[in-house]
Amino acid sequence: MDFELLLVILVDGLVYSSYLFLVAVGLTVIFGVQKVLNVTHGAFYAFGAYLTAYLIGLWAKGGLPDAGGFFLIFISAAILGVVLGVIIERGLLRFLYDRDEHIAVLATFAAFLVLEDVILLIWGTDPYLAFQPMSLLGSSEIAGLVFDNYSLTMIVLTFVVAFVLWYGLNRTQFGKILLAVIFDREVSMAMGINVTKVFLITFIIGTFLGALGGAYHAPIISVQPGIGVEVIVLAFAVVVIGGMGSIPGALIGAIVVGISRAAAVHLFPEVELFVIYGIMALVLIFRPEGLFAPIKARKI
Repeated sequence: MDFELLLVILVDGLVYSSYLFLVAVGLTVIFGVQKVLNVTHGAFYAFGAYLTAYLIGLWAKGGLPDAGGFFLIFISAAILGVVLGVIIERGLLRFLYDRDEHIAVLATFAAFLVLEDVILLIWGTDPYLAFQPMSLLGSSEIAGLVFDNYSLTMIVLTFVVAFVLWYGLNRTQFGKILLAVIFDREVSMAMGINVTKVFLITFIIGTFLGALGGAYHAPIISVQPGIGVEVIVLAFAVVVIGGMGSIPGALIGAIVVGISRAAAVHLFPEVELFVIYGIMALVLIFRPEGLFAPIKARKI
């Protein structure tokens, strides 16, 4: 195996890992705090991609600078984080926190199907393209190989998001409150913590991250029906490998999946579909709780 092939596998793997992490980390944040396996997360990704592609298209038709597309990416994710986050958490999940976890999965799956139909109702079945931000950044040559700069910025964004989440959880007052709620919700309520508010803010953050994954990925793909279904399955694989509720686990799980998939695509393309689920199966066999599952508090 020559150096150029190794470089291609590494870069492609990190780009794919970045895309997976941006979606999976929102899923794992919500599960870590609220203990809800939120299937609607795939719809958040799809909404982010559609809204961003639609707004960038309008922006381009108006003859406005292509650089504005980057602003639209983050503003779309922020709007969807607040709107969809409040609707799903206040309108659905708050009634399910004390119910069996399987009921929450079924309810969020039903909500996912409804949101998929809402996307079709708003944007139809035609694909949307939002290539302007990627075209604006151009490409770079590394060791004789050409890579588009936009995909490389996704890698940078992933590590920025990972650091911000780590810092927010471990170095801020809200992070300490969040940790208290994670370990014991009842005691947190008894100490005066507004758990309802914490749940809502956490869900909005998770929704924003899911939408950001779709929004930032929109300029690279053809935004069309069904993209949310594929991504939620992959996101589940990542969080299962890394450990449910673990932010470092989501990052490591995404890197493992991304690099493994890239290696399969370039070396053994016939096993591309198998490799991700093969890794997940191995992890479940030898470490069912995931590679970096959070430590569970022991109640006495």
